Amino acid sequence: MPKRVLTGTVVSDKTDKTVVVKVERRVKHALYGKIIKRSKKYHAHDEANEFREGETVRIEETKPISKLKTWKVIERVDTHATPSHV
Repeated sequence: MPKRVLTGTVVSDKTDKTVVVKVERRVKHALYGKIIKRSKKYHAHDEANEFREGETVRIEETKPISKLKTWKVIERVDTHATPSHV
């Protein structure tokens, strides 16, 4: 079974070897049809303490590491790329 991979923003890096990642998804309201944002926070393992608050990262599902951690950070998503048309 493939592992789930999600992309989100680091909202906390205060704990040792752990980051809290907020993942937002857009869903259509069942009755009114309006697109709304739903978010969830995941505790992810960050072995080297290399990710900081505000960065966009990709996380992958893994076997349980602790009570709350069942995800690990794979990579930083490059959001500061310069557009080619500038």
